[in-house]
Amino acid sequence: VQLQASGGGSVQTGGSLRLSCAASGSITSFTIMSWHRQAPGKQRELVAAIGADGSLAYGDSVKGRFTITGDNAKNSVQLQMNSLKPEDTAVYICTAAFGGDYYEGQGTLVTVSS
Repeated sequence: VQLQASGGGSVQTGGSLRLSCAASGSITSFTIMSWHRQAPGKQRELVAAIGADGSLAYGDSVKGRFTITGDNAKNSVQLQMNSLKPEDTAVYICTAAFGGDYYEGQGTLVTVSS
């Protein structure tokens, strides 16, 4: 199973970016797909997650600014990031659970300049 993420890049404070992640391989529909992020010197944190039933979860620092959407049939997830701040700078990592199996992508870098 591979997770391919795209959409990272550089943006100024207040700007927007959209990340996408698609899973491929011998899989059925996902159980949960999510985005985590890892900033230098900081612990990895949950950004947003979406369940196969449509349930959503967001990290406190992104609530109201980020929106996660997903397509269960296509095993893909998108993260719309608005009102970006310098503290959002991190490597964003797409993760997915298919039943009891867990997978991670390589990550995509998001840089927000002030």
